[in-house]
Amino acid sequence: MFTEARATFNDIVRMQIPYDCATIRVIIRGSCHEGKVEEAAEYFWDAKANGIELDAITYSTAIHAICKKPDAMSACALLNEMKEKGWVPSEGTYTNVIVACVKQKYMIDALRLKDEMVDNGVPMNIVAATSLMKGYCVNGDLHSALDLLEKSVENGLCPNRITYSILIEGCFNNGDYEKGFELYNRMKNEGIKPNVYNVNSLIIRYFEAGLIKEAINLFDEAIESGIANVFTYNNLISWFCKVDKSNEAYNMFEKMMKNGVSPSIVTYNNIILGYCKSGDMDVALDVFNKMQENGLKPNVVTYSILIDGYFRKGKKEEALTIFDQIFELGFLPSDYTFNILIKGLSKLGQTSEACLMLEKVKKMGFNPHCMTYNSIIDGFIKEGSLNSALAIYTSMHESGVTPNVFTYTSLIYGFCKFKNMDLALKMRNEMKNKGLELDIVTYGVLIDGFSKNRDMGSANEIFNEIRQVGLSPNTTVYNSMISGFRNLDNIEQALVFHKKMINEGILCDLATYTTLIDGLLKSGRIICASELYLEMLAKNIEPDVIMYTVLVNGLCNKGQLEDARKILEEMGREGRVPNVVIYNSLIGGYFREGNLQEAFKLHDEMLDRGLVPDDKTYDILVMGKVKEGESTSFKST
Repeated sequence: MFTEARATFNDIVRMQIPYDCATIRVIIRGSCHEGKVEEAAEYFWDAKANGIELDAITYSTAIHAICKKPDAMSACALLNEMKEKGWVPSEGTYTNVIVACVKQKYMIDALRLKDEMVDNGVPMNIVAATSLMKGYCVNGDLHSALDLLEKSVENGLCPNRITYSILIEGCFNNGDYEKGFELYNRMKNEGIKPNVYNVNSLIIRYFEAGLIKEAINLFDEAIESGIANVFTYNNLISWFCKVDKSNEAYNMFEKMMKNGVSPSIVTYNNIILGYCKSGDMDVALDVFNKMQENGLKPNVVTYSILIDGYFRKGKKEEALTIFDQIFELGFLPSDYTFNILIKGLSKLGQTSEACLMLEKVKKMGFNPHCMTYNSIIDGFIKEGSLNSALAIYTSMHESGVTPNVFTYTSLIYGFCKFKNMDLALKMRNEMKNKGLELDIVTYGVLIDGFSKNRDMGSANEIFNEIRQVGLSPNTTVYNSMISGFRNLDNIEQALVFHKKMINEGILCDLATYTTLIDGLLKSGRIICASELYLEMLAKNIEPDVIMYTVLVNGLCNKGQLEDARKILEEMGREGRVPNVVIYNSLIGGYFREGNLQEAFKLHDEMLDRGLVPDDKTYDILVMGKVKEGESTSFKST
């Protein structure tokens, strides 16, 4: 009966009936119980100002109220007054102030109070210790947090679930997953049963660390122990959708329903997202309909996911229809929705329409972000409209939106694409002048640009700069360098970079091997090319049509028709359909040798496979246009 108690106290004050500190403590505690900590503190300050003689217990009660605000500095001031009066603050009082200091990030004061508490003969308890551990973790000092845990145990304190939860989360946030998992097992071994929060947090961290089996095992444990809730299921469903395992996500959804856990809108959104990402819009719509049948109303996020899904499938009209439905249902699209719309149109090559849509949605209150402009700039560049991209870049500045690394990388790519390397470097310098650091993608775009312009000197300078700024070249960067040297017929230098890749543990992918084998065959180094091909197969890298084309073309040009024919047979065994270029290479090779019967036989085989001969085929067979060592076309990787 807080209202009556407060009214009675006000009557006492109004009627000037004498009251003591016991009365003050009652009213302070009552206000704290109601959550009115400001009011609780005022009662103390008023009593103090009115000359009421306050004892140590009343001070402690007031400190407790002030710490709930929290107001650590005022609490510290009252604590000092207590000591000046010769009172030794209790364990609870010290603990309250330490906790408040940690909450307000006054870690130095909290540690000073901890030392003072112990020096005064007041034992530290697990609440104070846990709070200090949390402070250390927040400050990124995981070592001190773990050290305090061990010292607390040595001093006879027993860590509880909260202690372990804070430390486990601290380990994860500071990147020490192994220690976090170790503490979780230690907690269980000490007989402390994890709660659903611990389990859910740990499942997420297991996924982040790539420990999928452990995450699923922990999920199964949560099911068996009966603590799994909707968030537990959502964590697994979300992960399955992220790794394109929509069917597994749906199976988990059905298991969830079977176990009596009601799915949330997040559950449905995750499953719809999974099917949209995998391109199965029909199933996504089925789940969307089932969601409504089960009494859950889709939200803006649901509709945004569907819009994105349709754009991914190239279905612009369906995406725009869903966008219109948002307004018909009385929803207000979020910035997330608008950005999906702009990005979707730009990716479909409808960048001009994306610009018109941007102006339309701006009138609805949408403020474009950097990401919005990036989508349009990237769209125009991919459409080959560099001037339009630069116009949007200018508009972006005029709107007060600051370009980011992606913005500059897109523009640099555009200049490289149009072989204007001077402007690409100028854009790189502008980026640096604005304090933006180039990432490995930006460096890769520049190197690829110089490589395709056959300027390997400049490409090499950029390559060396990567290490100078503390980055490491990746497979894409190395492939650009190798391709550039291959295009200059400098296969030796290409092999040097291949060797660097291996020494540095950088993955050699199909593109790496394709480029190198193409260069080796063109230079007549057939044995070396064969060795590389076998090395590739040993790494379980499967050749594609481009690789087969390189092999057949290179072997035919060097007169190795039997080996080339074996490649054609290998394609058949692997279920690969040869293309016209492969047949042209073989037909040309046999024609050069004067084996017209085999050449026409291959022509018939082409027709039987449903392939349509091109002008090159007929130039060889009808006009006899084939030169010694003539190469069929192979596009640089």
